[in-house]
Amino acid sequence: MTLLEAMERRHSVRSYTDQPICGEVLASLEREVRACNTEGGLHIQLVTGEPEAFRGVLAHYGKFRNVKNYLALVGPGGPSLEERAGYYGERLVLTAAMLGLDSCWVALTFRKGKCQYVARPGEKLVCVIALGYGEGHGVPHKSKPLEALCRTEGPMPDWFRRGMEAALLAPTATNQQKFRFTLSGDAVCAESTGGFYSKVDLGIVKYHFEVGAGPAAFHWSSPGR
Repeated sequence: MTLLEAMERRHSVRSYTDQPICGEVLASLEREVRACNTEGGLHIQLVTGEPEAFRGVLAHYGKFRNVKNYLALVGPGGPSLEERAGYYGERLVLTAAMLGLDSCWVALTFRKGKCQYVARPGEKLVCVIALGYGEGHGVPHKSKPLEALCRTEGPMPDWFRRGMEAALLAPTATNQQKFRFTLSGDAVCAESTGGFYSKVDLGIVKYHFEVGAGPAAFHWSSPGR
């Protein structure tokens, strides 16, 4: 399975079987966690066989069932933390999908006090990602029209369209899709248009765009430049 295929097939899943994450699947996921932490300056932790974070009223409200494995997205506080957590968290979500695992991004409907992670001085927990073998594989989310989420100077290049098509497949908080990509020359500016956990969402959609467009096709620019 390629990354693009994983994007198309992966959907949010909230109910899981008792099958543990183990063997080569576990080892591969742990290797990717280490790589993401090194590249992203993060302290993401994979927690397995731990049911307490998803027990109680919050998990019931979020319709979660039998969640025993999750990624705790932890890193040093700062203005870029949430976006980096989104970017590298989604990289791990798609790695998990290619390994046959299901997942769900979770911001609030878990018990943070029971979450088994370590935060070093100056670090904070952004959110978690539930993982495991799903009872089902979820359903596709509805999407806004591609043209409503981007702007280009002149005709839209094929590589930009491929990037946008990948971005439309990205999970966002409550499926809000509050982002905009703007193309000027070969520079792409990605920005949030507001909303709940929008900085995390921005990191997620930027990773999708890069995979779809190909990193050699463009370079990122900042809003206002």
